[in-house]
Amino acid sequence: MRKAMLLLGATALAGCGQSNEAANQVAKAPVKKKAAYCFFKEPDTKAWAAARDKDGNIVVKGKAFRQDPRYKAVLGPATVTGTRAEISPGVGNNDTGYAAPENWWDLTATIPNSATVETVIVSCGAKTLAELKVAPKS
Repeated sequence: MRKAMLLLGATALAGCGQSNEAANQVAKAPVKKKAAYCFFKEPDTKAWAAARDKDGNIVVKGKAFRQDPRYKAVLGPATVTGTRAEISPGVGNNDTGYAAPENWWDLTATIPNSATVETVIVSCGAKTLAELKVAPKS
């Protein structure tokens, strides 16, 4: 009798654990990507443009201001989702040994495998700095 009760209790506990695990998997919502920190104020970026190069990849250009010449502005890697690409400016150590003219850094980045991209979003944190339309690859 004692063994039967232990076996029944263990089976009930095992079954509850499985159903809770399955319920937790269904209830979990997709994790939303947290916006990165933005090192730039609105007037500290300008001249955003995007165009295709000879290979059909998109080249993004712009300018960003850094007050402290020990640091330079850089463009991070792009994220491509369908017909949209998103790219963000950031800050890195100035390894050039020189400051940019009046501390405005020229930024250029090529988005590889971007033949299907029609819109490039330049974002800084949660802000959109520019939405650039690009002609399809011909």
